[in-house]
Amino acid sequence: MQKDEELLVALRKVIRAIDLRSKELSRDVGVTGPQLLVMQNIGREPGIMVRQIAENINLSPATVTSILDRLEAKGLVQRIRSTEDKRRVGVFLSEQGQTMLQDAPLPFQEHFTNRFAQLKDWEQSQMVATMQRIASMMDAEKLDASPVLEVGNLSEKI
Repeated sequence: MQKDEELLVALRKVIRAIDLRSKELSRDVGVTGPQLLVMQNIGREPGIMVRQIAENINLSPATVTSILDRLEAKGLVQRIRSTEDKRRVGVFLSEQGQTMLQDAPLPFQEHFTNRFAQLKDWEQSQMVATMQRIASMMDAEKLDASPVLEVGNLSEKI
């Protein structure tokens, strides 16, 4: 196999691993990776605002709102308007959401991040530079992307 083919196979394996992990999470827990990330943020800071969740996980507030709509429909979160300032709406996990979050596996990007952190600094820098170069070679440097390991458009997967 030629080197370019080896690289394409490796890229395809990464894409497949992300897709399979996402499907596994959805099947086993009933939520997507982005939904789990939002729930983790709420679990760490009950009453957090949508804008703050969006900033924490680098998604747009509109995307986070859509995720919250689906989580609320599943009975996993609830939005509660402040009694002191009616413009403020805090987000909280329901009891069902708290239980689900305790039993949920790590999102794929958290699993990856933990393993990435174990690399030496020079290895991390080399990997980042290589992936940025690959993105550039694929004319993808200007694509909007957040650090969420999901395949496809997050708005469709929420």
